[in-house]
Amino acid sequence: MRCSLITASLTAAAVLLNPALAASNDTTPMQIRLAYAGSTGMVVSWNTYSKLDRPTVRYGLTPWALTKTASSNVSVTYPTSTTYNNHVTITGLEPDTVYYYQPQNSNSSVPYSFKTSRVPGDHTPYTIAVAVDLGLMGPDGLTTHVGNGASNPLGPNDTNTIQSIEQNLDDIDFLWHPGDIAYADYWLKEEIQGFLPNTTIADGAKVYESLLNQYYDEMTPITSKKPYMATTAAPRTRHTTDRTYTVSICQQGQTNFTGYINHFRMPSPQSKGLGNFWYSFDHGMVHYIQLDTETDLGHGFIAPDEPGGPEGEDAGPFSNLRDAQTNWLQQDLASVDRNKTPWTVVAGHRPWYISASNDSSTICEACREVFEPLFLQYGVDLVLSGHVHAYERNAPIRTFDVDPNELNNPSAPWYITNGAAGHYDGLDTLNYPLQPYARYAQDTAYGWSRLTFHNCTHLTHEFVASRNGTVLDRATLFKDRKCQGNDNSQGQQGQL
Repeated sequence: MRCSLITASLTAAAVLLNPALAASNDTTPMQIRLAYAGSTGMVVSWNTYSKLDRPTVRYGLTPWALTKTASSNVSVTYPTSTTYNNHVTITGLEPDTVYYYQPQNSNSSVPYSFKTSRVPGDHTPYTIAVAVDLGLMGPDGLTTHVGNGASNPLGPNDTNTIQSIEQNLDDIDFLWHPGDIAYADYWLKEEIQGFLPNTTIADGAKVYESLLNQYYDEMTPITSKKPYMATTAAPRTRHTTDRTYTVSICQQGQTNFTGYINHFRMPSPQSKGLGNFWYSFDHGMVHYIQLDTETDLGHGFIAPDEPGGPEGEDAGPFSNLRDAQTNWLQQDLASVDRNKTPWTVVAGHRPWYISASNDSSTICEACREVFEPLFLQYGVDLVLSGHVHAYERNAPIRTFDVDPNELNNPSAPWYITNGAAGHYDGLDTLNYPLQPYARYAQDTAYGWSRLTFHNCTHLTHEFVASRNGTVLDRATLFKDRKCQGNDNSQGQQGQL
């Protein structure tokens, strides 16, 4: 993971590394973030320098009457962290309704707000943002200059991806981030390349935690207003450019997904998933599934970050049950009511259809062999991924073969990889000529995905260039099916 600092001063950075400097303010909430907890619930999470005995959120239907409260006993940390993660689940809310809220000890005079999820069966059109491989922006991350051997800095007048999404915040329902969050684990590479001042390996955890806190601070204008649905990816320092370093230099927050496990609370309790690793949720006409491509693949396959995996980490499996994730996925897909949620969209961090280097650390062939048969069996519409730091929109594919219908009522899933959100390490170079299933690809611009669900038959994907908001690629998927409820579909390709 990694993160960014745009406006914080050196004094503020020192406070991040030394909570004692913030003693008078140590229970003030920061890094506020939301996550759906079913259509009638919301998780409110935030960080403090000190542990809270009973984290509490005040909330209500108007900003001047926060008359209700919700509390928990969840205020957790880990040895190298400088903060505590506080999580409170609010239940019994009305769906598709705006609520106002404040975590305890807030120093904001104006409450925050969120909107609860749309109920399954509500076919009102809406839009979401998807960003993968999103990291640090500003002086300590992706900015207008790079270190020795790095590439792809921002242009002098470029908007970065976090800023771009924030500019479009009123038009999206939530932000989906399928893996690689903050890139704080790039601290060593940034030091080796002369981008950050050198520290000792022993002090690496301080640099890591500083970058991580900066990133979550920078995300707060988005995550305090819109649900931030996330998953994990590789949990430790990598790509140092010096192969003498291994995972052994990493301290606890950088390994075994420790920071991610503590920081988030995804809707696994509501979807019978596992922690923050795999889960699903409904939002209006769409059933969303978040998969874990890093661990617990099952069926005898070793995931990239498990013992013996291609990236050498000792993380997971996290379930005691054999084939836990695959069995959960099959049960979850089988339970989807396609009358209420006609669209099924899946995200996993690592791709398997991509014009990139054909090695196990890039292309997750094991993921394909485990997940693709279920996608085909249950008619998954769209599969999103990242990991490769570029953008490639593919045709719908069935076991390497392009669906002959392309986007006009295909029976195979549509695959899109967009790992171009941006971080210090820049962009990857795609392999040319592109794979025969590729329909549009680019590896020169940072950007994010905008998904618009028009009705039960039409879904549009756009690649938005962060630097200026230009849409570099747009395509619409048509599925020929009957619409119910309040859907206004025309039932014919091209008519929206």
